[in-house]
Amino acid sequence: MKYTIIILGCLIISTAAAQNTGNGIFNFSRDIGNPAIAGSSAYDSESQSYSMKGSGYNIWFERDEFHYQYNKMSGDFMITANFSFVGKGTDPHRKTGIMLRASADDDSPHISAVLHGDGLTLMQWRNFKGASMRDPEDQMFAKGTGYEVLQIERSGRIIFIRAARAGEPLETIGSYEMINMTDEVLAGIFVCSHNPEIIEEAIVWNVRIDRPVGDNYNPGREGYLGCRLETMNVFDGKRKVIYEKAGRFEAPNWMPDGKKLLFNMDGLLWKIPVTGGEIEMLNTGSVKRNNNDHGISFNGKLLAISSTPEGERSSAVYVVPLKGGEPKRITEHTPSYWHGWAPNNKEVLYVGQRDGKNVYNIYRNSIKGGREVALTDIPAGEHVDGCEYSPDGKYIYYNGSHTGTMQLWRMKPDGTAREQLTFDEYNDWFPHISPDGKWIAFISFPPDIEKNSHPSYKRVMLRLMPVSGGAPRVIAYLYGGQGTINVPSWSPDSKQIAFVSNSGKNILKPSE
Repeated sequence: MKYTIIILGCLIISTAAAQNTGNGIFNFSRDIGNPAIAGSSAYDSESQSYSMKGSGYNIWFERDEFHYQYNKMSGDFMITANFSFVGKGTDPHRKTGIMLRASADDDSPHISAVLHGDGLTLMQWRNFKGASMRDPEDQMFAKGTGYEVLQIERSGRIIFIRAARAGEPLETIGSYEMINMTDEVLAGIFVCSHNPEIIEEAIVWNVRIDRPVGDNYNPGREGYLGCRLETMNVFDGKRKVIYEKAGRFEAPNWMPDGKKLLFNMDGLLWKIPVTGGEIEMLNTGSVKRNNNDHGISFNGKLLAISSTPEGERSSAVYVVPLKGGEPKRITEHTPSYWHGWAPNNKEVLYVGQRDGKNVYNIYRNSIKGGREVALTDIPAGEHVDGCEYSPDGKYIYYNGSHTGTMQLWRMKPDGTAREQLTFDEYNDWFPHISPDGKWIAFISFPPDIEKNSHPSYKRVMLRLMPVSGGAPRVIAYLYGGQGTINVPSWSPDSKQIAFVSNSGKNILKPSE
């Protein structure tokens, strides 16, 4: 929540434009090392997944043979993807994963996050052209088996390798300083059969290339990163990018008919088909400084929005027909940021600061306006946010830092009987209850951020837990934060959510 973004700029993409194979985000597809049986690649645009078939004696000793899909990239970046082999395979050391390589020479320096056919997951590298590979059994870097998600990050000359088992946070496999790696590298995904006489196949999905920025990055001065609008099945974790832009947009809501999404961009609200396509502006009349706190009533007829009124400096809450029109202001006092509808469709929940106090509390008010009701009264130093009713109206869910870190909580609609729901080292924000009332989807920030903050441009997780209780499980690893999932974003059938992730870097600054 909390601000309106102006989008300017263009995305830096440091990949070669020639010889585009049409294979999704990768520009090149080829065999390395001239294996006896040629490999191949295919991209399924419907599932946004990659099928790679490759042969090759190995990726080892002084030279390699394998099939590779890649881009030419410079600077710092991060690649994350899910991997799975097809079939039982012939050799337990068949390999797939993510590789950074100095060149397409078969003896090139390289470093890789590698998943073996027997499940062994490790970091391996070649320091110099023609040098022997490091032993993969070096237990400093081997982390065992059962991993599905791999991530490789380049930060200067340091390469970080991370991996995750399904539903669990990423773990660090290792890091290494590649002193002989050129600035421009080949970066992508690979498969190797570990047997020159056969072909092995790997399926790769949820492939994302991101360009992280430093902790001191200032979007207002340096320009905003690009954004992706994504949908995801929360039960199998498969994601689809339906819209991308070199600039800022945020916070999707799923429309009641299940066919479109609503999101904010440039102070306005926009609709887009869930399959992607042309965007369409939603009419909000004279209210055109909308931020990322907006949502649709349970009956699907009304839209609550948060926007900074002309001549004022802070957000107020408005209500407008979902079909569009001139909004009606609900909150007299600012700042006020909407977060939830009551199931009766007659009241809204929001957070606000009052009486000059530098603390946010949760409030309820009628959509007809009038006197607001404070549901919390927290002390200075704490923070509450993301307030949302359960569909049955029995609880209000929210995130609060009552215990020293941001965790998920719920309370009765009158603000009593506060109950903690998550108990971990992460900073958990924005609990969203599925329409069937069974699940909570939320975003988890890393432990090292300030407890009352939800910044942009962080390595975050989306997690899912039963409303009835139980341990949360990770459903997505992404680069995002502020604007990713600030508002209710479940599909009407309670199977999918929509969210925004960040990628790339603008070259124009707002002042330009």
